[in-house]
Amino acid sequence: MNRRLLPLAAATLALGIAVSGCSSSPEPGTASSKAADGLTLQEVKDAGVLTVGTEGTYKPFSYHEGGAGELTGYDVEVVTAVADKLGVKPEFKETQWDAIFAGLESGRFDVIANQVTMDAQRKKTYDFSTPYTISKGVIVTKADNNDITSFADLKGKTTAQSLTSNWKSLAEKSGAKVQGVEGWAQSVTLLKQGRVDATINDQLTYLDYQKSTPDQGIKIAAETKDTSEAALAFPKGSDDLVKAVDSALAELQKDGTLAKISEKYFGEDVSK
Repeated sequence: MNRRLLPLAAATLALGIAVSGCSSSPEPGTASSKAADGLTLQEVKDAGVLTVGTEGTYKPFSYHEGGAGELTGYDVEVVTAVADKLGVKPEFKETQWDAIFAGLESGRFDVIANQVTMDAQRKKTYDFSTPYTISKGVIVTKADNNDITSFADLKGKTTAQSLTSNWKSLAEKSGAKVQGVEGWAQSVTLLKQGRVDATINDQLTYLDYQKSTPDQGIKIAAETKDTSEAALAFPKGSDDLVKAVDSALAELQKDGTLAKISEKYFGEDVSK
């Protein structure tokens, strides 16, 4: 999942994505029109909507059912539940990833809900809610492989990795030989064919795969100690809005809503 930044080590933090392009000007009278100065809860309530920037092409987080159906996904359901707690309606504006932060900065929308991982650089520029997704990096092997139970065990082994991903760096740091692949699907194919010993990826990728295509032939053999945390991103200076969103997320955590949404998409609770 290349849109995520995973705090595994200095090398893996180099997944930062340059933001380019500009989005259209904000519409007068919307809460988003004041995004450059930060947003207040009252401005959002007065507008009656929480305008949300999301891709709409990033399954299972933000996508169209069947390719052309209703916008849905884990992030879409979470931010919709948050908006409901705030007493407003969510209004989604689908935007390509490369322009999504520019859209937030220009006031095209109030918040990004698209698995944005917090890192030191982003925290300087944007405000973030408390995390609503917690994940780790995982080693995936064939189910009957008992030789790999830690990252140290990858030394001398072969892993299947996308050559442009941060997981390639982690595999090499662990002493593995890397066979380049185009993505997760090809990695699993090579693994099950016995042509590689393992693959490293995001835990959410594995859970999504097992949810949609249950496969007893593979397993998680080990996971990273460090976690990746995704949160809702707001214009800098949106203090009281973020505080209200954090309260909403806490309520959704307490009443089991986040767990229910997580179970729907991943088969387990990834919200904590």
